Amino acid sequence: MGQRKRDGMIKRFLPPSARRLLGVKVKPEPPEYVLLDQPGQLTPLLDALDKVDEVALDTEADNMNCYRTKICLLQFLVDGKVFLVDALAPMNFDPLYEKLADKHLLMHGSDFDLRLLHDLNKFEAKSMFDTMLAAQLLNRQKVGLAGLMEDYFGLVMSKESQKANWSKRPLTKKLLDYASLDVWHLPELRDLLTKELKKLGRVDWLDQQCRRQIEAGQVGFPGGDENAWRIGKSEKLRGISLCVLQAVWHWRESQAERLDTPPFKVCNNSLLLKMAAAAETDNADSIVATVHLGRRHPRLARSLTAAVTKGLQVDPSTLPRRVRNREHRSLTPRELALQDRLKADRDVLSAKLKLDSTLIANRAQLAQIARDPSKLSEFMLPWQCELIESLPAFKNSVESA
Repeated sequence: MGQRKRDGMIKRFLPPSARRLLGVKVKPEPPEYVLLDQPGQLTPLLDALDKVDEVALDTEADNMNCYRTKICLLQFLVDGKVFLVDALAPMNFDPLYEKLADKHLLMHGSDFDLRLLHDLNKFEAKSMFDTMLAAQLLNRQKVGLAGLMEDYFGLVMSKESQKANWSKRPLTKKLLDYASLDVWHLPELRDLLTKELKKLGRVDWLDQQCRRQIEAGQVGFPGGDENAWRIGKSEKLRGISLCVLQAVWHWRESQAERLDTPPFKVCNNSLLLKMAAAAETDNADSIVATVHLGRRHPRLARSLTAAVTKGLQVDPSTLPRRVRNREHRSLTPRELALQDRLKADRDVLSAKLKLDSTLIANRAQLAQIARDPSKLSEFMLPWQCELIESLPAFKNSVESA
């Protein structure tokens, strides 16, 4: 065996801490895992959950190949053992979610997962440690899991499977290996991040962030909006064009649901806007003739023509109007001046703390503070309130109120 190959093997099997010190980067070896994809196979996982208080959890979902987002795979690390659960298998998952609701969760980038689990299964987490939120509070340049794996463990994770079709069965070994790695290193990563948070006195900050994330997850994703058809750039349209846009948008939704495919695969927003703009001068047949719907065109053209015809017959005055939120009214000159002073002070503080300024307060939050500083605690976390209250601009605004 050559010296170069021998050195490579030695580096490959070094523990993560040693690889980090040496700056060695390797592809991670997937851990052993158990795939549960048949009725009655959840028992080993349920038994394992009974013996622990903490569980590492991740999900793989599909929103690129179907109309409604669905959970396709659940990944668990329980007491050092990885379980991969086929969420599309014909199994009763109620006992699993019941046990999971009583555990402390270890997750990365949990916002989407928690909202999806709530919407599909009414799941509500008890407590959590989110490694992405922790990385943000440490001002890490890379907060994605792949970036953290590389920085802390010298592991270069493949990104090929991020856009995979997770709803396709059977799942390949390559995808399962990839999925297993999403939870395998979370406990060790949590320990390293916690150590750094303690040095900076930000462990409580993370606890607050995680509790806020859990609360947001219990709300789920925003529900239907009667004005959802007002897509980007639609504000340039008027009158009958808006009527046609509303009609073809709802047509697209109905077709996407019927075909179980994402709406953009039926017709993209640019084509919707093109048809709507043409409504000022063309009839329904001419409008539909200007767009190309791919291989489905012959089957969709008739129903699309009917939708456009319906839109052309709508009275623009009957379209639903947007309700303006009073909280988002324009700032007065005095409030704008206060917002600018708050922003300047916040930026100075963020540089001192080496913390992303938007974590202290983003633009929308600064506007809310400028409108009414007394309501600070209603929409900011305690650690954020403490920092904002230390800003000279905030102190002066309270004293002069």
